[in-house]
Amino acid sequence: MPGVRGKSTSSITPGNETMTVILDIDLDYFALFKQPVRRLEKILAWAARPVDFMVRHHHEAFRQWRRLAKDGDIRPPQLIIHLDEHHDMMSETPPVNFGSFIYFAMRQWSECQVYWVMPQPIDYPDMWLSAEAWHTVSSRFSHFKRLRQQWPKPDLVSVCTSPGFIDERLSQRLVERVRGTEIRR
Repeated sequence: MPGVRGKSTSSITPGNETMTVILDIDLDYFALFKQPVRRLEKILAWAARPVDFMVRHHHEAFRQWRRLAKDGDIRPPQLIIHLDEHHDMMSETPPVNFGSFIYFAMRQWSECQVYWVMPQPIDYPDMWLSAEAWHTVSSRFSHFKRLRQQWPKPDLVSVCTSPGFIDERLSQRLVERVRGTEIRR
């Protein structure tokens, strides 16, 4: 069965294995653009699949990813495309929270790469993590100013609404658009 409930449909194939790709969208990302709903529509069109689930806080998405991988619904992710105003690697100290979950995802899945998409970052993870912690993940973390069309399509799309990080009216408009894509969970 295609998508989340089976083998990856759009995966990169290094050797003979397929690679699960997660597109992780935080709605606060869209506050940076003049036409945020249009930008979201372009990203969802590029993804070419419905949103799998929506959460309020980002670490809740990580919890879902782990459950899906544990249950065998997806393979452990090898690429997370992280569209977010924040890198979410602000701490290496448990518990996992919305400001640290990307670091913990990279620690959970040692083969996982993260492409952080953010036009103008205000900081980078190496400012927040210890030298040792940053060293363990830095070779698998990359920053890009925009989504690249040639990147592999996602096998799973998660959306985080991030209350408190985005204007409520804009959030409502974006959530309405996401809900129009047939959320699977």
